[in-house]
Amino acid sequence: MIALPLPGGGTRAYTPRTEPLALTGAGPLVSRTVFSAAHVVADPYADTTPDGPAALDWDATLAFRRHLWSHGLGVAEAMDTAQRGMGLDWAGAAELIRRSAAEAKAVGGPIACGVGTDQLPTGPASLTEIRAAYEEQLAVVEESGAQAILMASRALAATATGPEDYLEVYGQLLRQAAEPVILHWLGPMFDPALAGYWGSADLDAATEVFLEVIAAHPDKVDGIKVSLLDAGREVALRRRLPDGVRCYTGDDFHYPELIAGDTHGFSHALLGIFDPLGPLAAEAVRVLDTGDTAGFRAVLDPTVELSRHLFETPTRFYKTGVVFLAWLAGHQEHFTMAGGLQSARSLPHLARAYELADGLGLFPDPARAESRMRSLLTVYGVAQ
Repeated sequence: MIALPLPGGGTRAYTPRTEPLALTGAGPLVSRTVFSAAHVVADPYADTTPDGPAALDWDATLAFRRHLWSHGLGVAEAMDTAQRGMGLDWAGAAELIRRSAAEAKAVGGPIACGVGTDQLPTGPASLTEIRAAYEEQLAVVEESGAQAILMASRALAATATGPEDYLEVYGQLLRQAAEPVILHWLGPMFDPALAGYWGSADLDAATEVFLEVIAAHPDKVDGIKVSLLDAGREVALRRRLPDGVRCYTGDDFHYPELIAGDTHGFSHALLGIFDPLGPLAAEAVRVLDTGDTAGFRAVLDPTVELSRHLFETPTRFYKTGVVFLAWLAGHQEHFTMAGGLQSARSLPHLARAYELADGLGLFPDPARAESRMRSLLTVYGVAQ
């Protein structure tokens, strides 16, 4: 048994499982296109500061992407899960994109990469400067051979005076995109600086602007990633998409029902929670590939409690739990994050994440995960 800390003080005994979950699936995913937004592995030996450039362990970072590809998942690169805007600057993101795209080409793995404006200096920016920043990043992604994901821009949210500014900037970007892109609507729960995106704090009004952007350039939009944690809104939005434009759910609270779909359609997936759930998520989709929706839900529904825990308020710090679980699972040899973000969640939060993940059988070596959890508890002074 292991003594896990309680939020109000004290501990309780937990008995870890001894065997990982047995997974049987192999081969490509057919019925859904599934991307996992992937975390980055920091270099624990780098002499860095919280506000300095991130130093990455490139071998471990790329090895984790190969792990995702080996299970049939695509990689969504340089997104918020990779600490974009929370430890990883544009220079680091550009190198990450180039390296990951080259690795994807070598192994035949699907990859899509985030395009934003985070190279702009802090402070006001004009629409011309914002568009130029987007164009610079779009060129890097297209030159790498990856698909582009047009991410929401903090600079645009701060500068835009109304819907017309979004229509202008996105319209110009879509006209020049070489291949269809994924549009990303990231809600303020993931990044408070994106409040009022698409020109309105009213989500109904914002949705109309979003749909207007897509309707004007349907041939340049492969799909949309919606991260609003509102299943009903996502379903209503996907039913209004032009033919051929996909909805990639980014809803880490309701993903099983959204991917399963209904009589009117379904969502594909581009999810941060599929970083720790990668093999299990792939197993679930392979069940869905056979037409067994109930079986798919039986595999994936039990994971929602873990996801809701990792993404609890303040949601933007979910990355800490994701990297923590990667360490416990053996995908990296330390629990260190860019910008010192490993301190962004409490010990009771991490302990509950361990318990939920262990209960799901996510750790390939449960004994190693338990040993690493004990070592962290020791650092915090929790007697065993």
